[in-house]
Amino acid sequence: MMLLSRVAPLIILSLGLGACAVGPNYRPPAKAALGVPDAYSTPAVEGAVPDLQRWWTNFNDPQLDAIVDLALKQNLDIAQAVSRVRQARESLLQSRAALFPTVNANASYSRNINIRGQTFGQITNAGIVNENYALSGDVSYTADIFGGVRRGVEASRGSYAASGYDLAQVQATIASEVVRNYVLLRAAQSSVAIARGSLAIQQDNLEIAGFRVQAGLVSSLDAEQARAQRAQTAANVPTLEQQFEQASNRIGVLTGQAPGALKGQLVTAAPIPKGPDAVPVGLPADIIRLRPDVRAAERTLAAATAQIGVAKAQLLPQLTLAGSINTNASSINALTDIITGRVFGQLAQTIFDAGRGRSVVRARRAQAEEAFAAYKAAVLGALEDVENALTALATAQARQRELAVAAEASDNAATLARSQYRAGLTDITTLNNTEAALLSAQSGLVNARSDAAQALVQLYLALGGGWNAEAAPPTAEPLRQGDGQPAPPLTQ
Repeated sequence: MMLLSRVAPLIILSLGLGACAVGPNYRPPAKAALGVPDAYSTPAVEGAVPDLQRWWTNFNDPQLDAIVDLALKQNLDIAQAVSRVRQARESLLQSRAALFPTVNANASYSRNINIRGQTFGQITNAGIVNENYALSGDVSYTADIFGGVRRGVEASRGSYAASGYDLAQVQATIASEVVRNYVLLRAAQSSVAIARGSLAIQQDNLEIAGFRVQAGLVSSLDAEQARAQRAQTAANVPTLEQQFEQASNRIGVLTGQAPGALKGQLVTAAPIPKGPDAVPVGLPADIIRLRPDVRAAERTLAAATAQIGVAKAQLLPQLTLAGSINTNASSINALTDIITGRVFGQLAQTIFDAGRGRSVVRARRAQAEEAFAAYKAAVLGALEDVENALTALATAQARQRELAVAAEASDNAATLARSQYRAGLTDITTLNNTEAALLSAQSGLVNARSDAAQALVQLYLALGGGWNAEAAPPTAEPLRQGDGQPAPPLTQ
């Protein structure tokens, strides 16, 4: 008790000083410091960004919805991100453990038996047994006087939250990748259907040219030109079928299965999914809240800022308190007869380390500056993604409108050219040119529809779609020792 009364002032002093923490207190950078403009430079629909947590449902394709949901459950990239969240969660628990004392307990038993002979010049009687029982316990605690441990917990908490946002970004990216490949697959099917339809017409043209050659109305040049035209069209079909196979294989892997696992479900042709013509994009400042990768970069900056305090605390005195209690006896019944204890306090300060400690502080400051630059780059990159997606969507829609006119006009021209060729009013070259123009316009229209759908996917992803932007970061959940469950997926 006397020793405890002497150490008590040190404990009280450490608790009082523990209210402060060295190093800078983190504050999120202002919008101006991040270079966020007041409005987008690309024309866009005004209004607040709608709920984009499940944006793929806007394409009104139940099969697509089912595949995306399957990918969010089974994708292996998401599984890896979940494991990283678990690791960050355990790192936070380990950092918090340093705030508490370490307690150890020991128990021992020894039995010495003198069997025979002389031991160290003394005569011993064989068969005498010496027993010893011992119990001991010790506790040690490094007082967090200058907040170095608490800054470490702050850094771990930032890293944990960043891992949760990284998980959300992976989920959003996988969802967009599934939709993009689904669009490519349906576009390939549409292109194959167009090519095969054109092949059927060109086969008829070849037969007509053959009849006219046999009748002596034209030379064999017409038949050869028609045959060449048909062969060129047929040569495109395997390439389009390859695109279908590649997209199908990719979708299978994205759902955590073997390539082509879903091919049987996707082989039946369906139209290219079409979403809304426009999406409100809100204000540029909304990106800071909506994009999980931006929020992950902000949490990484917070963690890097806290690490400065960790390094600065290492330059200051370290107070360590320790205590132990033990007893030993020759019989278990006598263990409580004599109990001894020890209380120890130590204040340590590094006097000379050749500038290593201050160098660590400067390095941590440089890392924080790097994290700020990365955060600003993430914000500006997100704004660039939105601008590019808006441009891509507007461009694809403009092409789609003009190519629809071109496809209609080319269809009319091809129909007239076929009638005139059968009647002998035009030559095979004109017919082939109109058929080629029709195939080109129809294929271009399919590509424009595909590009428009993919630009919409790009815009949804750029706006932070695919996760719940209003969800609290993972660290808002209570942590329990031994709780190995990951943070819930932020898309749910």
